[in-house]
Amino acid sequence: MNPSPLLTRLRAEWAPSVPRELLAGAVATFALIPEVIAFSFVAGVDPAVGLYASFIISIVIAVFGARPAMISAAAGSVALVAAPLVASHGLQYLLAAGLLAGAMQIAFGLCKMGSLVRFVSSSVRTGFVNALAILIFSAQLPHLQGGNTATWAMLALGLALIYGLPWLGQRLQLKALTAIPSPLICVLLLTLLSSFMGLPLKTVADLGQLPDSLPFFALPEIPASLETLRIIALPALAIAMVGLLESVLTAAVVDDLTGTPSNKSRECTGLGVANVAASLFGGIAGCGMIGQAVGNVKYGGRGRLSTLFAGVFLLILMVALKPWVSQVPVIALVAIMVMVSVSTFDWKSLGNLVRYPHLSSSVMLVTVVITIATHNLAMGVIAGVLLSGVLFTFKVANMLKVQGHFQQDTYIWTVTGQVFFASADALIEAFDVLAAAGKPVRIDVSAAHFWDITAVGALDKVMERLRQHGCSVELIGLDDSSLRLIERLKV
Repeated sequence: MNPSPLLTRLRAEWAPSVPRELLAGAVATFALIPEVIAFSFVAGVDPAVGLYASFIISIVIAVFGARPAMISAAAGSVALVAAPLVASHGLQYLLAAGLLAGAMQIAFGLCKMGSLVRFVSSSVRTGFVNALAILIFSAQLPHLQGGNTATWAMLALGLALIYGLPWLGQRLQLKALTAIPSPLICVLLLTLLSSFMGLPLKTVADLGQLPDSLPFFALPEIPASLETLRIIALPALAIAMVGLLESVLTAAVVDDLTGTPSNKSRECTGLGVANVAASLFGGIAGCGMIGQAVGNVKYGGRGRLSTLFAGVFLLILMVALKPWVSQVPVIALVAIMVMVSVSTFDWKSLGNLVRYPHLSSSVMLVTVVITIATHNLAMGVIAGVLLSGVLFTFKVANMLKVQGHFQQDTYIWTVTGQVFFASADALIEAFDVLAAAGKPVRIDVSAAHFWDITAVGALDKVMERLRQHGCSVELIGLDDSSLRLIERLKV
């Protein structure tokens, strides 16, 4: 008997291939551990706070999010904006700010504002991806500084396993080497080898205190007052905006990788629900993790099950398998993160720097530079979007053309292009009023469009100057929307 359409859709959305989803989610989990612990220190909280958050967020976003196979967890950009609040008022105020930020994100999604991602150009998205890849790689360098021979040897072996096993499996047609993601084999073998040989390597236990119990529900222990709201309002807004920006852009990247669309407004709402839940269970707010999402997709994750299992497996590792995980050498996780950074970087963009228009390349480079300089992906994206807008405005403004000529006894001007605040002055300057003094004038705007008050004011000023020089003015060719704007302004 054929399965029902509902079951078919659920299977396609949740688990097109259960083994592949579970293995890909496990890879994402190991890629999460070092970053989440590091981001917890950036925020000034215990590693357990970040790990609990990642567990809760992954489970909730798998159900309520819009983008299957996307990994969300405690993230560095959120940690950066949360750190000052933790330093000044403590963890409980951060949890309250996370609750408020989640509520803002839910409202943002319900207002269907996720579609604003369309205003982020492909150049900014490429810069966002490349900057993140560089930041992921640079975050591994502290683990390598002062490394001994064993550290470098294990890193080389880890990378050889990650890249070599899939290649060897394809050459020898060994399904065992291609069915299991090589990063998992890397972690297992390097852990066994390190323990057996007693190598002097830093382990996960050295990164910080791991949780030893399940998270529990609790409201933030802060006074319910306007003063509390004043303290958390701006940090909550910053957390909400940074989280939304990264999640929506990460969803767009996963869309491109999988060739499937997603509802960005629903992703905003899902992130808000996840952050509310994380804050109620003692975790920091989070957002989309592009590096881990790319790794998840690279190793076969296509459904929600991979996202769900990434969180569940993280909790299993941190609590049930804590003694084993504590012995995992950090260098094995560094090898995975190096692979993630290499996979995340858009290598084609280097060649496109000379092939693409210089303005587009400049936007991409500015996004990368600002992001790396501030260690804040949101700042880089905002700078890239603003620069894109400015460059686009100048480009459209320069397309305005005004041509004048005599036809019999009438001076005719033809206006072509877009007239708005950036091109309004150019419109005024293009009219040689003295040349047409005392003659009939016809202004043909059938190939132009007037967008705003500044544009209408410029047209009004041109006609007024012509009349002051004895010209009778005829305006022809106004399109309907321009005419409605002029009538509304009583010009």
